[in-house]
Amino acid sequence: MTATAPDILELANDMLQHRYIPSATYRLQFNGTFGFRDATALVPYLHRLGISDCYASPLLMPRENSSHGYDVADHNHLNPALGTEEDFGAFCEALRTHNMGLVLDVVPNHMGIDDLRNSWWIDVLENGESSVYAPYFDIDWYPVKPELVHKVLLPVLGDQYGNILEGRELQISYQEEKGAFFLAYYDHIFPIAPETYHMLLRQPAQELAEKLGEEDEHALELQSILTAISYLPGRTETDPDKVTERHREKEVIKRRLASLYQASAQVQEAIAAAVARLNGTPGDPHSFDPLHDLIEAQAYRLAFWRVAAEEINYRRFFDINDLAAICVERPQVFHDTHSLILRLLAEEKATGLRIDHPDGLWDPTSYFHQLQIAYVTQRALQRMDDLPEGQTPDDIEAAVQHWFQEHLARHGSAARLPLYIVAEKILSEQEPLPKDWAVHGTTGYDFLNDLNNIFVDRSNEKAFNRLYQQFIGREIEFSNLVNSSKKKIMLVSLASQIHELAYQLERIAEKNRRYRDFTLTNLTFALREVIAGLPVYRTYVDETGVMGERDQHFVDLAIRDARQRNPNTAGSVFEFLREILTLRNLQDFSLEDQQRLINFVMRFQQITGPVMAKGLEDTAFYIYNRLVSLNEVGAHPEHFGVALEVFHRRNSERQQHWPHAMLTTSTHDTKRSEDVRARINVLSEIPDEWRTAIGRWARTNAVHRTEVDGRTMPDRNDEYLLYQTLVGVWNEEAPGSTEFNEFRERMAAYMMKATKEAKAHTSWVNANEEYDAAVQNFVLRVLDESGKNAFLRDMIPLARRVAFFGNLNALTQKLLTLTAPGVPDLYQGTELWSLSLVDPDNRRPVDYQLRTWMLDNVQRRVNRDGNNLVPLARELLDNWGDGRIKLYVTTRTLTFRREHPDLFQQGGYTPLEARGTKQRHVCAFRRAASTAEMLVVAPRLTVQLCDGVEQLPLGEKIWKDTFLPLPQAAAGQSYQNLFTGESIVCEERGDGVGLPLAQIMTHVPVAVLVRE
Repeated sequence: MTATAPDILELANDMLQHRYIPSATYRLQFNGTFGFRDATALVPYLHRLGISDCYASPLLMPRENSSHGYDVADHNHLNPALGTEEDFGAFCEALRTHNMGLVLDVVPNHMGIDDLRNSWWIDVLENGESSVYAPYFDIDWYPVKPELVHKVLLPVLGDQYGNILEGRELQISYQEEKGAFFLAYYDHIFPIAPETYHMLLRQPAQELAEKLGEEDEHALELQSILTAISYLPGRTETDPDKVTERHREKEVIKRRLASLYQASAQVQEAIAAAVARLNGTPGDPHSFDPLHDLIEAQAYRLAFWRVAAEEINYRRFFDINDLAAICVERPQVFHDTHSLILRLLAEEKATGLRIDHPDGLWDPTSYFHQLQIAYVTQRALQRMDDLPEGQTPDDIEAAVQHWFQEHLARHGSAARLPLYIVAEKILSEQEPLPKDWAVHGTTGYDFLNDLNNIFVDRSNEKAFNRLYQQFIGREIEFSNLVNSSKKKIMLVSLASQIHELAYQLERIAEKNRRYRDFTLTNLTFALREVIAGLPVYRTYVDETGVMGERDQHFVDLAIRDARQRNPNTAGSVFEFLREILTLRNLQDFSLEDQQRLINFVMRFQQITGPVMAKGLEDTAFYIYNRLVSLNEVGAHPEHFGVALEVFHRRNSERQQHWPHAMLTTSTHDTKRSEDVRARINVLSEIPDEWRTAIGRWARTNAVHRTEVDGRTMPDRNDEYLLYQTLVGVWNEEAPGSTEFNEFRERMAAYMMKATKEAKAHTSWVNANEEYDAAVQNFVLRVLDESGKNAFLRDMIPLARRVAFFGNLNALTQKLLTLTAPGVPDLYQGTELWSLSLVDPDNRRPVDYQLRTWMLDNVQRRVNRDGNNLVPLARELLDNWGDGRIKLYVTTRTLTFRREHPDLFQQGGYTPLEARGTKQRHVCAFRRAASTAEMLVVAPRLTVQLCDGVEQLPLGEKIWKDTFLPLPQAAAGQSYQNLFTGESIVCEERGDGVGLPLAQIMTHVPVAVLVRE
């Protein structure tokens, strides 16, 4: 078949008509112990659970032994540690058989580089700017430090370079099968540039000529190879023809050298002797001079890892040295990093994408547009046997691009999209998702925090402030903490990016006589102050140089904050930055410099996100421990809960603008699992009880603290964090058992990570061994398993009390996630109680055998009992410690979702407001589409609801006169309770027609009511 422009239009519109939207996703963490075969075996279980799509962690080939897959080393192959191509095909076929989809996690911003699997990066190290792949990576080949011009700094050494070199830790080797020389530093392998082979081969060539005679064929061949090496284009060549020539000829040289090596024992001996000499003699510093000269001639500079922050000249993922950023905005890079992903989508082996860290991209808007266009293009090409005469794939893509841009122009932000895409975008307070992104929404952190906040009792904020300040002995002002934490990151781990940015700005200022008197020092300081004050992760200027009102507002806020914090700094430098960052002074520069200015602002945008993430999420969130359930990705822990009306309003906005956004409560990146947060939120309802308990515990555990130079460790803030953590994750592990020992080790590992992330007394970069040991000892001693542990005897009753009400919170949380506007996502294992902390704790193996057995048991009972589900529900509640009640609520709701797609994909959202004695404890809303309707009703703030008594919030004893008016209903209208099978009939009261809460919550504390 052939295709014309109308065919493209028809195909594209057909794809819109039949676009795929998941009903519910289930996140699976693939790794060496959970591969494609394991996932295939799991598909029937997930289908019966009610899941529509598996949502996979990255599946492309990462660095060897990767535990997470975000360090992709090869975009064109699947991860072999997960299984074969056939195994992946069987997994996809199992999904297709069960009418399920597969959402792929795509990493477009960076690659793992500390591995020979990344042939692109190895080629760059071998050939420098002349590498075919040099444009793929975001490398500054002309940094401020002149010694790094034309080089890549590699901060991999464990000590100063000279010590490492003379310690014989850097060694040259020859790999016969590749015909190439490499430099090894333990597990690190670096290529040697072919044009520097003469430094290794010159002496062997002389020795062979003397030993075998100049006319010996092997001696002649080695001399000929040296001649060929001398003609290689240099590694700073960027002319395309020279790059191609170098790429071709260097491989010819390697093949010739490999053949010669295999053919001649004398050549082998000569090369081995040369390598041995070059590797130096211990105790003789001058013997390492030739090796140093060889290393200096490479396109990379090896350095002590501590210099990375100040001098590294390739953009990284945050501050991780072995994750290098790539330039996916370049068409060839986009093609080469997405070809396999697009093929899987076109073959319908995958049905959607989750895009990791889009804020790291040069232009996220253009990237998402290109992704949609590439998807439609790939589908179009796949359907064609032959291209139309005279047309190329580029012509097809151009036609699709024209259609897509017209489609967006016609429908605006309401335009339907061909491919389901969600973005891992962290939204700051009052920050909307950019409407021009061609995505279906975020991955759900905004929803997570909206939902979590309704379980925090706002009326106790002052009490919590007092108890926290009294316990730690000081006051922490959150905005100041975030500001100082961001500055700490910019001064230490991201210093090189800030310095380079300031240098670019200083060069721009020099181009205009009105600005040239601003010094580099002044500009560097001002940049740090403005970035520290920016309230969002980044702004979104593109190459057109136009900044929207939204982003101008955020820049203005940052400038205002910087000026207020620095009254002694001349305001002119901040005004200059305002004009630069908003591009208001663009016309003050020449056309050439205007593009430099736009590029500067776009580069600025790429650095502010990592600063925010490292300063806020990975520093401040481990210091501001007032109520740590609020310290979640995308959260604002300075706010102590929100009104229920705010939660409803944001759900309504999501339903209107992003109805297919992902909804999540636990992810691989959350600081705490959903159930841990649900428990810790209970503390907001019992501040007096909590204050008394932690005071008693601190006195009991004082003996376990360590004193060094008059200071006791750990500090009170870290101790306070530990107590919240223990209460949040306690799971009835019996002291002396294997489970308890594992629990102790988990808590010790968590506190090690938490204190290092806080960077207050120790850190990953500068470890304070005394403090680390004191924290570890404290954790293990307070969790001593002997029967004499007074702390455990005191802590366990409160932990059980918190768990009781926390489980009620968790049921409400799960139900609201499964029914609110959007696509609910379940993190692996969270269909049962899941008491995990930040990674790697939340990536422990999941017991699917247990879950499968429980689901079989529950569904067998449901099928047997029909609509008489009250006995089953009560049994599950009576034994709710095993988690089956959460599983039951999950599978019943998900199955209902799958059977009523229109209700959830298109249904409206109407908040319902209860009346009566316990009205503030009710969260309820209505979803309706066409003739389908359901009501969702659930409790919150359950300690007060139950008058502090550990009892289920059921019946009239709890709910008293509380009534749920239903403005749309008529007296006599009946609803069926999805969890009990009961029919409940609307009645008329003074407040109108509705349902008594005592009747809704007779047997189960949460309800989905389906109109009969």
